[in-house]
Amino acid sequence: MIPAVESPLSEDLTEFTAFLWQHGVSHRVVEEGEWQRLYVSPEFNPAQVHELYEYWHGGGKLDQVEIRSRKRAIRSVSWRRIPVTLSLIALSALFSLLIGFGSDLQQMALFSFTSFEVFGQQARWHTLAAMLATGELWRLITPVFMHFSLLHIMFNLLWVWVVGVRVEPEQGSLPFLGLVLFSGVLSNLAQFVVSGPMFGGMSGVVFALLSYAWLWDQSGMQPRIGLPPALMGFMLLWLVLGFTGVLQGVGLGAIANTAHLAGLLAGLLWLLLVRFLGRRFS
Repeated sequence: MIPAVESPLSEDLTEFTAFLWQHGVSHRVVEEGEWQRLYVSPEFNPAQVHELYEYWHGGGKLDQVEIRSRKRAIRSVSWRRIPVTLSLIALSALFSLLIGFGSDLQQMALFSFTSFEVFGQQARWHTLAAMLATGELWRLITPVFMHFSLLHIMFNLLWVWVVGVRVEPEQGSLPFLGLVLFSGVLSNLAQFVVSGPMFGGMSGVVFALLSYAWLWDQSGMQPRIGLPPALMGFMLLWLVLGFTGVLQGVGLGAIANTAHLAGLLAGLLWLLLVRFLGRRFS
């Protein structure tokens, strides 16, 4: 049994526990001093039961609330429901291999934000206007797929998977793709303005996905995405460490800090835009 709820001994949990039994959630309530603790079977997610308790404790009605076991929740994520998430992973692997994780500058110049040439220790690149004039619009997004080490790509794609399997099946592939494209283009553009085109990685998109998930849950939107709220604090700390040079100083290499910041803001802005447009056209 796993602890899920702690409440004062004076609180009557009869309605709540009856609901759990009705839905087949194995549990038991143990009195410990002035508290009563509700434990659930390992088959069920204790965090979900705790959220349900908070909802009920706040006056919410338990009608039509669904509880899923861990096993059913895992099986419910069908490959067919996450095509964008899988495509992001596959394209990142493909582009990173094509550029030799950054060792093949000639290949990298084909997919960077603008084309560039390296002469010894000097690099020259085309302007944004020149790139747009040539019609090479794929460059607006392709830098997000280029990674420069195994650690770089594994860290980014882990978060793409964690957020993608929670958001895409529930909110739809097209809205999820819209968030990825919106944040990818904005973070790429911001980083290009600061450093030129020799950068890459999904980090800006990852920051957007995490900030979007945080704001979604903080706004009370349903169904909850359910990532730990402390992730926002982690992202802000990572930004501070990046801009102060600490991360580069401990051997993590050059960090696309501007892309991270732009991605974080893009994720917040995307939810605000979606909510505004939803209200306007509803």
